[in-house]
Amino acid sequence: MSVVIQVENLTKQYKELTAVDGISFSVKQGTCFGLLGPNGAGKTTTIEMMEGLVTKTSGDILFFGQQINKQILRDIGIQFQHTALQDFLTVEETIDMFSAFYAKVTDKSTLMDLCDLHDIADRDHKKLSGGQKQRLLLALALINDPKILFLDEPTTGLDPHARRNFWDLINKVKQQGKTVVLTTHYMDEAEYLCDDIVIMDKGKIIAHDSPQGLLSKHFSGAIIRLPIENLKDEKPEAYGRLFGENHVDIDAVDVEKVISELLSKKISLAGLQVKSANLDDLFIKLTGHQLSQSEKEEQA
Repeated sequence: MSVVIQVENLTKQYKELTAVDGISFSVKQGTCFGLLGPNGAGKTTTIEMMEGLVTKTSGDILFFGQQINKQILRDIGIQFQHTALQDFLTVEETIDMFSAFYAKVTDKSTLMDLCDLHDIADRDHKKLSGGQKQRLLLALALINDPKILFLDEPTTGLDPHARRNFWDLINKVKQQGKTVVLTTHYMDEAEYLCDDIVIMDKGKIIAHDSPQGLLSKHFSGAIIRLPIENLKDEKPEAYGRLFGENHVDIDAVDVEKVISELLSKKISLAGLQVKSANLDDLFIKLTGHQLSQSEKEEQA
């Protein structure tokens, strides 16, 4: 697959704050590329520089080997975290209005089929549910038939069913050969959708690979999750990583051996869990930060 986006030594400085600190990566055609990181990691600033909305301090962002220009902007679609729509318009009227902004547009019926909008075409957009509104915003981002689609926290605040439905839509977009660049706080979303991910922290890239590649690189065996209270007066950090306030995660290449060692130290196994590592575990291991549900829903 050919490279469609090349980011080289990208930096963004705000007075004394370095929001993005000399990062480099590439995005291949037809893939879903994920930018992950805790609050303040620099991922939103990065995607806004890629979209041409924020001026970079230094470095290069190349699309198809070129600096961003008017033609490239025509090949980009963006679904923002928040989009203000014209009042008193139905779903179909909103699509018609946005279509008028472009010389080249996707066929309206095809677009409404893709985003499952026909059943709500005559509904005022202000009366849509969260999932329905996100499907409409995705349609608006696809109106100009872009080659590259940027999605900035597209499922924040949606219920699990609506999120899963939206994921299916993104996979349909990928099947059309479009390239998707995604920022998300949901690790299960990244694991489900992304072919390649970058994890950022404090403006720098701290990991870059496919989801499975990163898990294989940082974990072997399983994770034993144990209530901290079982350790009595012993320090949890001596056993593994803190998970929240009440548990410690122990990386176990040999699960039976670790459990035997815990028993030999008279440590209770009550409440013990044995699980395979996922991107949530990787995120916590690399950043030392467990993203709370409130952070997921409140961060912009």
